[in-house]
Amino acid sequence: MTTPAAPASRRIPEEVHRRRWAILGVLMLALLIVVLDNSILNVAIKTISTPGPTGLGASQSELEWAINSYTLVFAGLLFTAGLLGDRLGRKKVLLGGLLVFGLGSALAAFSGSPGELIAYRAVMGLGAAFVMPATLAVLMHVFERDEQPKAIGLWAGGVGLAIAIGPITGGLLLDHFWWGSVFLVNVPIVALAVVLMLWLVPDSRDPRPGRLDPIGVLLSVVGLVLLVYGIIKGGQLADFTDPAVLATCGAGLAVLVVFVVFEKRSDHPSIDIGHFRNKVFSAAVSAIALVFFALMGVTFFSVFYLQSVLGHTPLETGLLMLPLAVAQLIFAPRARLLVDRFGYRATTSVGMGLVALMLAAFATLDTGTPLWLLEVYFFLMGTGMAHIMTPTSVVIMQALPREKAGSASALSNTFRQVGGALGIAVLGSVLSTAYRDGIEGDLGVVPAALRHTAGESIEATLGVAAGLGPRGEALVGPANDAFLHAMHITAVWGAGVAVIGVVVLALFLPGRVPADGSREPGAEPAGAVE
Repeated sequence: MTTPAAPASRRIPEEVHRRRWAILGVLMLALLIVVLDNSILNVAIKTISTPGPTGLGASQSELEWAINSYTLVFAGLLFTAGLLGDRLGRKKVLLGGLLVFGLGSALAAFSGSPGELIAYRAVMGLGAAFVMPATLAVLMHVFERDEQPKAIGLWAGGVGLAIAIGPITGGLLLDHFWWGSVFLVNVPIVALAVVLMLWLVPDSRDPRPGRLDPIGVLLSVVGLVLLVYGIIKGGQLADFTDPAVLATCGAGLAVLVVFVVFEKRSDHPSIDIGHFRNKVFSAAVSAIALVFFALMGVTFFSVFYLQSVLGHTPLETGLLMLPLAVAQLIFAPRARLLVDRFGYRATTSVGMGLVALMLAAFATLDTGTPLWLLEVYFFLMGTGMAHIMTPTSVVIMQALPREKAGSASALSNTFRQVGGALGIAVLGSVLSTAYRDGIEGDLGVVPAALRHTAGESIEATLGVAAGLGPRGEALVGPANDAFLHAMHITAVWGAGVAVIGVVVLALFLPGRVPADGSREPGAEPAGAVE
C-alpha cells in the first residue's frame, strides 16, 4: 500500500474497501427495482389499456401519464433528493426511498381506475427519486478513482439487466396473474434490498452540504408538468395549434425559464447552473437526455407493434425485446476498453450514430418483416446505447468533487428522466397524431359518438371494432396500416433526435485521456473545484 494512490485510498476505510464489490451488488439490486418497474410496465401497457376486468381501459394519453407521472416526480425531486442524501446521509435516504417505492408499488397493484394508477405511480416516482442518485453517490464513496469507471460500467450494466429481465418477468406475470402483479412483484425485492443494505452498505454525507431549495424544486416540477401535459394534450387532440395546447406548453417553458434565472441568482441552488459552462459536462448530460428520449419513445411504440399489429403475447414481446437489454448488459461494463483505445468522442459518437441508424431502420418495419431482423435492430440499438451511457456517466461523475457525488448523480439521472419523459410525450404525441390522421377516413362504420375515442390509438380502434361485431372487422386492416405509418414517422423523428446527439458528442466530448490520468474527462468544469 505504498503506491502513489495510497493517500487517496485512506479516505475509504479498509473494511469498506474489502466489501466494495458486495456493496456494488446491493446498490445494483436497488437500481434494478427502479428500472425494472418501467421495463415491466412497457410490456403491460397494452393489457392496462384493455377494458375491465382484464385491464383498466386506459386511453393512450392516460397510459402516457401512467408512465410520466412517475418520471416527472422522479425528475423534479432528484435535485432535492441528491442534496438530502449529501446532508442526511446517502444510506438513510436510500432506505427511505426504497420503503416509499415499495408502498407505492403495493398501492398501484390494486388501483381501481387509470386515475388511481397515475397517482400511485407518482408515489413510486417519489421513492425512486431518492434511490437512484444515492446508489451512484455511494458507489463513488466506496471505489477509488481508478476503479470508478469499471464500477460505473457494471452499474450501467445493471440497467441493462433490469431492462432484460423486466419484459420477461412482466410477460410471465401477465400470463398467469392480473395486471397488478407487475407492480406487486416489486415489494419482495424491496424487502430483500433493505435487509442487505442495512447489513452491508456504509453511510456517507457531504461535510459541507448545500441548503435545500424548495422554490427551485417547485418551479422545476411545475414547469415540466405543464410542458409535458401540453405536448400529450396536443397528441390527444391531434392539433398542436389548439389554444389550450399552446398556452400550456408556453406556460411550462416560461416557468422553466424562471427556474433557470432563479437558480442562477440563488446562493443555494438545487442545480448549480455554473456546471453547464463546461462544454464537456453539458454535452455528456445532453447526450444522456437525447438517448433516453429516443429509447423511451421507441419502447412505447414497439410494444404496440409487437402485440397489437403482430399479435404476440406479453411474454413473447418481452422475449423479443431481450436483445436490446442483453447488448447493454454485455457491452456497458466493457465500454471503457474502447474509451481507453479510441477516446470518449469517438466511442460515444459512433454509439449514438448506431442508435440513430437503428431508429431509422424501424421506419422500414411492416407486418411481413422477419423477426430475426427485428432482433438484430434491437441488439445493435442496445450496443450503441451501452457505448454512450457508461462513458458519459464517467464524465459526469468525475467532473465534480467526490463530496458532491449526490449532486452529480442527481444531475445525470434528472437529464435521463427528463429526456425519457419528453421522449414519451413528444414521440407518443407524434404517434397519436399520425395515427389519427391515418385512420380518420376509415371510421365511417363507427357511431359518431365513438369516433374520437376510436381514433386515439390502435388499441382504442380495435376495442371499438370488437364491440361492433362483424361490421368492425373491416377496421382491423386499416388500423394496422395507420399504426405502421405512424410508427414510421415516429421512428424518423427519433432518428433525427439521435443525429443531434451525434453532433453534440462529436463537437464537445474529449478524445483520448492520457494514460497517466493527467487530464480527467470534464476536469475543467466551472464550479467543479471548491
